[in-house]
Amino acid sequence: MTEEKNVAEEPETSKSDDAAIEEGEVVEEEVVEGARVRRKGVYLLPNALTTASLFSGFYAIVAAANGVYDNAAIAIFVSMVLDGLDGRVARMTNTQSKFGEEYDSLADMVAFGVAPGLVAFFWSLNAFGKVGWAITFIYLAGAALRLARFNTQIGSVDKKYFVGLPSPSAAACVAGLVWCFHSFESSTWLTLLTMVVVGGTGVLMVSNILYPSFKDLDLKGRVPFAAILLVVLALVVIALDPATVLFAVFLLYALSGPVRALFRGKAKKA
Repeated sequence: MTEEKNVAEEPETSKSDDAAIEEGEVVEEEVVEGARVRRKGVYLLPNALTTASLFSGFYAIVAAANGVYDNAAIAIFVSMVLDGLDGRVARMTNTQSKFGEEYDSLADMVAFGVAPGLVAFFWSLNAFGKVGWAITFIYLAGAALRLARFNTQIGSVDKKYFVGLPSPSAAACVAGLVWCFHSFESSTWLTLLTMVVVGGTGVLMVSNILYPSFKDLDLKGRVPFAAILLVVLALVVIALDPATVLFAVFLLYALSGPVRALFRGKAKKA
């Protein structure tokens, strides 16, 4: 009798709300003017860009498996561009959502974690058996941990800096390396360089080294006319040899963190 009474006294769940939710729908709660509002569906434009970034990462894996390493590396850079666009488009159109954040994080794991690691593995590291896949796994694990930590630190760290090397920058280092040297014959120095870049970026992603985020740059403000000429010059330099230039730029960015930390430590001791 007691159990039957307790069951009878339990308040019914909002059947009207559940009935309004069709099977397979995504439902999110948003706070609008202090009240919680449930909205069905997902925003098309930012999630379409995230899907395109995910596809580019998938294509990079397929291209590398078929031995087309330059296309695989280029696809990773395309993913970087699309990943930068989806967040900006969401903010500009006020279409941010929890679903979009989670989907973007999963797409980043494929495009900037799995894809670069496997591209480097198929290109060079698979010739070294367990050592090769161990270094590849260091990179994959570093990317996963980096993304997980980034998601938990949103709103709690200084926006001017990233804690650890950002996963897109790590992916650019690996993709740039493959793009630069994909036509070279296999050699000891190139294999060692690949091991250092892949393993090193994997470790830097989970480090506590600070990297500038450049989020404090005012892109809406006025600049001297000469700044446009610098932009044109930069585009021309990239166009002359995009593989070498992009690899050099992102490698220098990756190395800038440890160098700054080293000088900062010496300054504190002094």
